[in-house]
Amino acid sequence: MTSIENAAVSSVVAGQLTLLDLLALTDVGPDRYRATAVFDEPEALYGGQVAAQALLAAGSAVAPDRQPHSLHGYYLRGGSAARPTDFHVERDRDGRSFSVRRVVATQDDAVIFTLTASFHRQEPGQDRVDTDGPLVPPAEDLPVGRLPRLFSVESRVPPQPFPGAVWPTRFWARCTIPLPATPLVQACALTYLSDISSGLLAWDDDEAATGPSLDHALWFHRPARMDEWVLVDLVPRTIAGGRGWYDGGIRTADGALAVTIAQEALFRFGRRPPGWNS
Repeated sequence: MTSIENAAVSSVVAGQLTLLDLLALTDVGPDRYRATAVFDEPEALYGGQVAAQALLAAGSAVAPDRQPHSLHGYYLRGGSAARPTDFHVERDRDGRSFSVRRVVATQDDAVIFTLTASFHRQEPGQDRVDTDGPLVPPAEDLPVGRLPRLFSVESRVPPQPFPGAVWPTRFWARCTIPLPATPLVQACALTYLSDISSGLLAWDDDEAATGPSLDHALWFHRPARMDEWVLVDLVPRTIAGGRGWYDGGIRTADGALAVTIAQEALFRFGRRPPGWNS
């Protein structure tokens, strides 16, 4: 199965959608793609979905031997899951080892998200990491959890570093359907997962709470399959001026750091959002 499907998936019943449906983009012109899997949802378009689709569009305009190594995205407007999203790719640079692509995502001609993604031809090198991952029980030893809004993803929740958070900030996750082994599709699936929680939830209280994402960055260090268990671990770092920033990582089941996450989001006075524990 290729990462880009040339058949539209329009007006799909949400209960029948899979992650692969969301990652099926229609080629609508030179370096232009459209995501046509739509469904009704009361919230604004999930940020991980549009980021994953934008990365897929960017990677479709890159030589297949170059894999995603970083992305930086900005959420500009709230999109709608009930409308198709268009992606326009700009080919900024192709060097000997790196390629850079910019993507503009629009709905009804309004820009909702922009992405810059860099791709690298893999090369040999040292392999080090400064810290080990958290000590948690294996996913198979934990009760079934719930990841709201995500298609084809299951979870397990280990003991939490911030028990008062309305959503878990540390959790296992796995795609419930087989995914193509291509690095681009696996990176898109990890991107889809990466925005579902927030390290800032650890600092929510009755006076102020985290809000919509402003910008989102990922660095892909090592291969990881989303159709195998991965551990997401998010940590709050700072809040100031109505904004908060956190970072974290996604590790494989054997503890290898696969992805580093960093995100800034609104953090304003107001009511705590509903979450997994509500």
